[in-house]
Amino acid sequence: MLSPNGSGMDAVTMALVILGSGFIGFLFAPLGLGGGLLFAPLLHYGLGWEINGALLIVSLVLSATVAWGSGLRHRKEGHISDERFKQSLWGALPGAMLGVLVVASMSGSFDLLFKGLSLIFVTWAIAKTLRSTDTGIVQEQEPNLPMLGAGVASGGFLSSVLAIGAGVIYVPVLRSYGGLESRKAIGTSLHIMMVVLPVSILAHFSVLDSSQLDVLTSNLFLIFSLFVVVVISANFGARFGIANVSEHRTMQLFVAVLFVIGIRYILDLSSNLF
Repeated sequence: MLSPNGSGMDAVTMALVILGSGFIGFLFAPLGLGGGLLFAPLLHYGLGWEINGALLIVSLVLSATVAWGSGLRHRKEGHISDERFKQSLWGALPGAMLGVLVVASMSGSFDLLFKGLSLIFVTWAIAKTLRSTDTGIVQEQEPNLPMLGAGVASGGFLSSVLAIGAGVIYVPVLRSYGGLESRKAIGTSLHIMMVVLPVSILAHFSVLDSSQLDVLTSNLFLIFSLFVVVVISANFGARFGIANVSEHRTMQLFVAVLFVIGIRYILDLSSNLF
């Protein structure tokens, strides 16, 4: 098995990357996040993959795997609003398709712009979540459909551009504008990803060049192994979170992850500016 630069990939590196992907799936599944924030760096730094269409697709595949493994567990536990899920798709799917078109139309130096945009959204999501948790458990209420649609459309757009699940956007949007309590917001966020991410993956596939396609075909066994490990770990992570972590604690963990995401974006932006 070869890395994208043509050098051999040793078994230890493969094992560490597979274990790392399992940890990401376990960590992110209870929070309604896909894990793309960490999958992409894992592939880039762990395997030496270039940040291109091939990496975006694999990161999205793994994020979709977390979403499916955790989303089905949340549905089994009743933590899902089918009404908000269907309403959200009208915004999230067009947003995701627009994101793919933007990526395909740009020469590659869009990193600074979109990480800056993501940092704005992460900051907003932290503020929204903290304001919601200050009042305790949020009771379900009537949705603000225009704001819900705009929010999930932004999430779908960022999902395609940054190869993330976009739960960082979906969860606070569903809480604030969808009128959902935390657990249902998380479960509904995962279900949005279960539909949006496969669509985004197929759209990215349609614009791959031959060299990026070669990276995927030469690493099919590794990609399949990552898929299997992530779906198992995401299912266990969701089961553990639902059974053992309170709603308030879940949202505290969610905010902590948001802070980590924000710090990463600040570091990335700083390295580009200075």
